Amino acid sequence: MAEEGEWSANANDALNIGLVRPTDAGLKAIATFNPRFTYPIFGNEEQIFGYKGLKINLRYSANDMRPHVQITSKEKFKAIGDTEPTDIRAVLQEHLPAIAFSSVKDFEASVQKTTEEWKPPGELHTSFETQDGTYEIRKGSLTDPAIHQLITRVEIFVPLFIEGGSYIARDPEAADPWKVPEDAARWTVFLLYRKQPVADDAAQSPYTFVGYSTIYRFFYFQAPSPPASPAADWELPKGDFEITDLPCRTRLSQFVILPPFQGKGIGARLYKSIFEYYLANPLAMELTVEDPNEAFDDMRDLSDLTYLKTVPEFAQVRINTDINVPDDSSKAVPRDIVDSDLLDKLRRKTKIAPRQFARLIEMHTMSQLPASVQPSFGVDKKAKPTRAEAHQYRLWRMFAKQRVYRQNKDILGQIDLPERREKLNEALGSVELEYARLLAAHERWEKHYGPSSSNGKRKSVDEAEGQGLSKKARVEDA
Repeated sequence: MAEEGEWSANANDALNIGLVRPTDAGLKAIATFNPRFTYPIFGNEEQIFGYKGLKINLRYSANDMRPHVQITSKEKFKAIGDTEPTDIRAVLQEHLPAIAFSSVKDFEASVQKTTEEWKPPGELHTSFETQDGTYEIRKGSLTDPAIHQLITRVEIFVPLFIEGGSYIARDPEAADPWKVPEDAARWTVFLLYRKQPVADDAAQSPYTFVGYSTIYRFFYFQAPSPPASPAADWELPKGDFEITDLPCRTRLSQFVILPPFQGKGIGARLYKSIFEYYLANPLAMELTVEDPNEAFDDMRDLSDLTYLKTVPEFAQVRINTDINVPDDSSKAVPRDIVDSDLLDKLRRKTKIAPRQFARLIEMHTMSQLPASVQPSFGVDKKAKPTRAEAHQYRLWRMFAKQRVYRQNKDILGQIDLPERREKLNEALGSVELEYARLLAAHERWEKHYGPSSSNGKRKSVDEAEGQGLSKKARVEDA
């Protein structure tokens, strides 16, 4: 029997994804790219057994994102007993709708039929201009058949590009995994398209799919103010009502920008638009993000910090240096190192999730520290801090350390006090460096985009996505 390695192909390399448009000479690829991950589809080793010269072409019509799978190889392994080639088609059928496995002829005919009259599903939410065209953000519900169809076509990008990402538009355990899910009314979908006329064919649709995001609504219980009596029982409103008519806590679940469009600030514009929509929605009490990856975290931090600086009350946030620090470290940490009432009102007004809000406040108050004590990556010698400067820094560390401890108390509570203090200080040191990196990135962005442009309008933070931040792994998930 031949060596197994001869018949194994790297799934990330074998799978090629393309966006195509029609031309008189046939379909033309306008973008091609490979996935970041394939282990959710082909297993942890990301290997496909049984082929030589394997190519899996997953082509999409650039506008309606109709998919088509074509599998070719130079040679296929002949089964020996229980050892047989991976059934690639069967594997992909669990992740793509049936239309992806139609004939090449049907797919190409469908792409050729798309005209300039085609428009993306959903209602136009907003649009913006960049150097490479007009971008439209469209919004709709997963209950809309056209939006559900589109999401079932593109949702494979979630496991291919988001580590740990999961599907929302299909249920693999259901008899019909592709039917509209029962909780579809809770899902809002934001679609991002580039609108740019095709230079050599005005009859073609000008739309190109760029990415999308999905938002889930949780019911948000608001405690009565003033509090109700202990005997009072809260009841749901009587009669029929829509879930969309109730106060909610929203969770950003999926956020995908296709690789050809990354690094242009486009994703940050989409995030900013979503944030502003829910900020203005009186029924939305809070916007959270589900398990963000590091690249998204950076974009979110820069965008949120920039937004907070536009809120007047944010300028009042600072360390209260009038507080005395106890000499005995065993005593309780002073209260209101930063005005807690102000922070509570500000967080509710901005609808930022508690953990994210706390990080931004720590970041902001760290930026206010004197240069002699402010954490940084710099190697330049700093001036010796004054007594007042050292006091301010100590207060900031106590303030930040409270959250770090609360977030890791289950682990820290299991170790002895001396080691606990050491681990807590190590974690806080990592947080300091993380904040220093983000503050430096934010300062660079403000210097680059802060001045008014020629039309008198300030450029938006979402362009910071293209700054190419080099992120180090976090010791503490700040």
